Amino acid sequence: MISLYEKGAYLIDGKDLIPDSGDALNEIKARTGKEITKEEASENTIAYGILKEHNTSGNMQKLKIKFDKLTSHDITFVGIIQTARASGLEKFPVPYVLTNCHNSLCAVGGTINEDDHMFGLTCAKKYGGVYVPPHQAVIHQFAREMLSGGGRMILGSDSHTRYGALGTMAMGEGGPELVKQLLNQTYDINMPGVVGVYLKGSPVKGVGPQDVALALIKAVFANGYVKNKVMEFVGPGVGALSADFRIGIDVMTTETTCLSSIWRTDDKIKDFYEIHKRPADYKELNPGRVAYYDGMIEVDLDKIRPMIAMPFHPSNGYTIDELNANLMDILDDVEKKAEVSLEGAVPFTLKDKVRNGALYVEQGIIAGCAGGGFENICAAADILKDRYIGSDAFTLSVYPASMPVYMELVRNGCAATLIETGTVIKTAFCGPCFGAGDTPANNAFSIRHSTRNFPNREGSKLQNGQISSVALMDARSIAATAANRGRLTPATEFDGTINEYRYFFDSKIYENRVFDSHGQADPSVEIQFGPNIKDWPKMTALPDDLVLKVVSEIHDPVTTTDELIPSGETSSYRSNPLGLAEFALSRKDPMYVGRAKEVRAAEEAVVNGQDPVSALPELKDIMETVRKDYPNVSYETIGFGSTIFAVKPGDGSAREQAASCQKVLGGWANIANEYATKRYRSNLINWGMLPFIIDEGELPFKNLDYIFIKDIRKAVENKDAEITAYLVKDGSMKPFKLTLGELTDEERQIILKGCLINYNRV
Repeated sequence: MISLYEKGAYLIDGKDLIPDSGDALNEIKARTGKEITKEEASENTIAYGILKEHNTSGNMQKLKIKFDKLTSHDITFVGIIQTARASGLEKFPVPYVLTNCHNSLCAVGGTINEDDHMFGLTCAKKYGGVYVPPHQAVIHQFAREMLSGGGRMILGSDSHTRYGALGTMAMGEGGPELVKQLLNQTYDINMPGVVGVYLKGSPVKGVGPQDVALALIKAVFANGYVKNKVMEFVGPGVGALSADFRIGIDVMTTETTCLSSIWRTDDKIKDFYEIHKRPADYKELNPGRVAYYDGMIEVDLDKIRPMIAMPFHPSNGYTIDELNANLMDILDDVEKKAEVSLEGAVPFTLKDKVRNGALYVEQGIIAGCAGGGFENICAAADILKDRYIGSDAFTLSVYPASMPVYMELVRNGCAATLIETGTVIKTAFCGPCFGAGDTPANNAFSIRHSTRNFPNREGSKLQNGQISSVALMDARSIAATAANRGRLTPATEFDGTINEYRYFFDSKIYENRVFDSHGQADPSVEIQFGPNIKDWPKMTALPDDLVLKVVSEIHDPVTTTDELIPSGETSSYRSNPLGLAEFALSRKDPMYVGRAKEVRAAEEAVVNGQDPVSALPELKDIMETVRKDYPNVSYETIGFGSTIFAVKPGDGSAREQAASCQKVLGGWANIANEYATKRYRSNLINWGMLPFIIDEGELPFKNLDYIFIKDIRKAVENKDAEITAYLVKDGSMKPFKLTLGELTDEERQIILKGCLINYNRV
């Protein structure tokens, strides 16, 4: 089904693979009649060409990228624009699209949703942007329909910013990276590795894009095969897939932890642009005659079967047939894995869903940037035609990804077909993907064609004893399951016809509703602020020396950004940095916020010229111990802050709040064995936090311990390879080593200044 090459591979004429070996270049010469080096061949990937075109450094090993367009949604754009305003923003220098697809239905707890929306609309007018009102489109569907273009690059503040199937290299990053683009700065990375994804064959009936995506994620997530690399989809199998099918695979590449994706393009993509009345935006993209890839994933599409990613990660995949055949054994394994994710906070089982040897679910959802596409919903309608979901606990909801998609479903009759079955069709909304829509009942099991199934993504509140769970599946198998009223069923068992429907895009929907400044800023416009939209608090520069208190210790194999700052209803505080910070780690470590605040109080005392011991008495012994070895350390040079340890933090969402919430609570660092994603590490850096790395093994410290780092500012300035830290405990100091990994000169300056705002502030 899927095989990974141990080394890289060469691709000749877009179809013939030659594994990297001692004789590979001779074989290539024999086939092509020309000599080529590995270095030359690596420059023949599609990815290399696009990156070269957008690089401003003149050095292809040290990239400084300027993007063509930017996108954000209403969980992130307020913080981004507020950061940019504090840094001197006068005008959006490139097209910047503000969509409202995450909080259009979110329960109010902090900011009134419409306050953020009006903030976005007035900012689009003032600075020259585009504003997409609520219910019109999810962020990524609007980008596909209106922003993508062959050979372009788009940066978005949502992790699923992926438009590679349309020939656009897109990346999802934390908000500060968009701020840099708004301030005419660059996205700085080393030249990433490029891994080929060689597709051959064609999918069998009943297999959809989510099935292929989940099989890919299962094959590459745990081993880090594509981590921080570009996935380039090539091979004859690409031509067997429709544009919608490719898009459905592409959006899920985020869950592999790759940096970005790109696909070869052909007449089917050309047709996509023509349908969307943008024929000039199509560009044929293919690798050069001989291209070298740093790794190769070979996918036999004929052998892919309907998949299910069981709780609580998209990589926890099985074929549905495999699950049904080994039901109790696999459910037992799921429970054991859940013990790690949930840390025993609540009892969890899915075995109670087994009736007469079959697994039953209570809810089905087809939604968002992954599931809400035209072909997915049409296929679901065909599978459910003349069937009924029943009047028991099982429910099915469908969210078309945009109003133009919704309109065409109405016109071609698929919407009516679904409604007749008992399905509820809703407007474009991302809520089911992040726990703010269609929250299941306690102990319920939901199957979803959406992007993630992390804990709490379905709305659970472990601290209140509330738990439900999500499995990811393709829309086709969700429909087949719905047709059997909740009995888990692969779509390959459907013996009817799945039709091919022609899509017609109605551009008038956007023309009549979306505000587009066409790049013209109007400085006279007053930004409309709601009462809960707050400025970022003042942040100080990195001190000469640091005393850090470890206030949380997490030993899960991977820590998601959802665990660092929960998604769902907490996002209603998204525009109030201090208000949102109250929820940091709340579902993972409820003691974190209080402990971090205690340390922050000590730092605030120093800033105000007071004795920090008055705010945090335990510092008396810590400072006495430090001064035994460093008697000249004073409150004028030292800073007090908190840190957390996590084995591998940062998988999942690009939301900068995973870092900024720690920062506003007084966090100065993370300590990790490694960082799950480049984007989370970048978020730490852009908020002035030290991304420390410590070797795997027994930790020299534990939760609630204090760490002292002498001359940390000099270490950052001098680019020290290693930094000596000290465990301060029981009247003595024990040294251990930390590193910071590679940092650009700009990143070092951001850390030294204390955050990106300070770095840019005049």
